[in-house]
Amino acid sequence: MDNTSSLNGLDFSPEINLARYLQSIRKYPILTSEEEYELAMAYKESKSPKVVSKLVTSHLRLVVKVVSKYKGYGLPVSEMISEGNIGLLYAVDKFDPEKGFRFSTYALWWIKASIQKYILNSWSLVKIGTTAAQKKLFFNLRKIKNRLNLMDDRDLSNTVLHNIAQSLDVSVQDVTDMNMRLQSHDGSLNSVIDSSSENGSEWIDFITDNKPNQEDVLAYSETMTHRRRMFNQAIGCLNPREKDILFKRRLGDKAVTLDDLSKIYAISKERVRQIELNSIKKIRKAVEVMQ
Repeated sequence: MDNTSSLNGLDFSPEINLARYLQSIRKYPILTSEEEYELAMAYKESKSPKVVSKLVTSHLRLVVKVVSKYKGYGLPVSEMISEGNIGLLYAVDKFDPEKGFRFSTYALWWIKASIQKYILNSWSLVKIGTTAAQKKLFFNLRKIKNRLNLMDDRDLSNTVLHNIAQSLDVSVQDVTDMNMRLQSHDGSLNSVIDSSSENGSEWIDFITDNKPNQEDVLAYSETMTHRRRMFNQAIGCLNPREKDILFKRRLGDKAVTLDDLSKIYAISKERVRQIELNSIKKIRKAVEVMQ
């Protein structure tokens, strides 16, 4: 957001006591069209935090009104209000009063966009709504089902699926998939399986951890250290040319070609290949002796 430094001193996030927050914002007056214009022009010229405060506080009730339309998604109201207030701050910073629109009309779109982004990010660990059409589907499917009295978890009929898909310009499969997602919200692994049980077991307690334990990690580390030590000793049986060819062919980041090595040592490519293979055999034999 541009010019955020002028907004950083403000804190319009709802308090833990939501009812107290809703009561407190009622004291701020609703601005007229002329007052909005004057304050927006003043902010455009001065970037004054006091001007921002007047513009923002007078529209906090607008944020709450927008949030009330998204209560059905089961997310904390206070969190959605906080996100909406962030969108309101963006609106203040981006608003151009000389274009003839009221600030409240302009701010509404920023508030909704901020809340919808929070809902999409919070609803599921799996990404939802990658296109504008899918986002429209996510936020309108519930409204359509409510209008058709289909708010239970039953599957939608083919006729309803096709009608919804056509009206929202998405595929029938998109509607089917989204309906299933809305029916089964992601749950927490820390949720108690049986609240009536005394042991209070959580879902996460029954997930198998396939990662190696500390003993296995230590044993593997010791094994690799031992093998590395044996290799370093065994490679001592090679002469300088054998060692150089082996490293350049097998142990470097990029293998040097047989042709290049044949030119370096003035021998045939076949001879280079033989030296490479014989070097490997020598090392294996040396390792066997050490074991």
